[in-house]
Amino acid sequence: MNFNIKEIFTAFMVLFAVIDIVGNIPIIIDLRKKAGHIQSEKASVIAGVIMIIFLFIGESILKLVGIDVHSFAVAGAFILLFIALEMILGITLYKQEEGSSLNATVFPLAFPLIAGPGSLTTLLSLRSEFHTENIILAVVINVLLIFIVLKTSAKIERLIGQNGINITRKIFGVILLAIAVKLFTSNIKFLL
Repeated sequence: MNFNIKEIFTAFMVLFAVIDIVGNIPIIIDLRKKAGHIQSEKASVIAGVIMIIFLFIGESILKLVGIDVHSFAVAGAFILLFIALEMILGITLYKQEEGSSLNATVFPLAFPLIAGPGSLTTLLSLRSEFHTENIILAVVINVLLIFIVLKTSAKIERLIGQNGINITRKIFGVILLAIAVKLFTSNIKFLL
C-alpha cells in the first residue's frame, strides 16, 4: 500500500474543485423543487461507484481505442482548464442536456452533475500521477462530503448566501486552473 497524505489531499482537492458540489447547490435546490425529493444517499453512492469503476476500467477502454494515459491526461488538462474558466469567469462553455424523465437522484444529479465528464477525465488524469489507493480514498472522502452537502444544501445556501457560493467557486476555479497547468506540463513531455 502506498498511502500518501499529500497525494490523497491533492486528489481530493482536484476532484472537489471539478465536482464543484458547493457551486452546484443552486442546481441541487432547483432539482429538489422539480423532483420533490432527492435521495442523498443513493445519489452519493451511485456517483462514487461510477467514479471508482471508471478509475479501473477507464484505462482499458483507452487502450481498446488506442489512446495512452498521457494523451488522455493532456486532454483532461484542457477539460479542467475549461471548467476552471467557467468557474472563474462565470460563463457556461458546457451546456447540459435537459428533458429526461429519469429520477433526478440518478440523472442528472449522480450522473452527469457529480460523476460527469470532468470528474471522470480527472480520475484518469490523476491516475497517471498518483497511486490508485490514494485516488480511491480521495473519491470516498468526496462522496462523504457530497452526501453531507446534498443533505444540508438548503441550510448551506442560507448560511453562506449566493455571494459565498460565488466566492467559493472562484477560489476553487483558480486552484483548478493551476492544477490543469501542472497536469498539462507534467504529461506533455511524454508526448513530445
